[in-house]
Amino acid sequence: MASLAVAQAKTDAQLAKTDSKLNKLAEMYGGVGNNQGKVAEEFYYNSLKHNPELNGIRFDFIEKNVTRSKGGLEEEYDLLLVNGEDVYVVEVKYRLHPKDIERFVGRKAANFLKLYPEYQQYRIHLAMATFAVEEDVKRLALEQGVTLLQRRGDVIETVAA
Repeated sequence: MASLAVAQAKTDAQLAKTDSKLNKLAEMYGGVGNNQGKVAEEFYYNSLKHNPELNGIRFDFIEKNVTRSKGGLEEEYDLLLVNGEDVYVVEVKYRLHPKDIERFVGRKAANFLKLYPEYQQYRIHLAMATFAVEEDVKRLALEQGVTLLQRRGDVIETVAA
């Protein structure tokens, strides 16, 4: 019995080491994903701030990472572009997946006017900005009435020292 207890203790110690390594890997992987998301958000924010126009509509201001909660409901919106008549709600993803579209249209867009009743009389437009999207996912977004923003062309700005 003593040898069984010793073996069990060794196994438990090895499992604890494995768990620790897995937790570190999960933390690193999550950090990479978060960093990619922040890069995409910063790119689209800077691009739209420089030229605040989507689908021929000019916007007076742009806000990023806007969070609002009301009555147990809370959402964060990556970018809001607003003028006196229109609001573009923009969700930014490094790589766009079908579940992102479902979550955006089914939940976040549906909750927008509940959280922002001041835009009740505005035309609400939905857009998703991404660095990578497959054709079938692009088609799905467009079928859902979601405008897509993709990176292309001259994207370099020189900031002199």
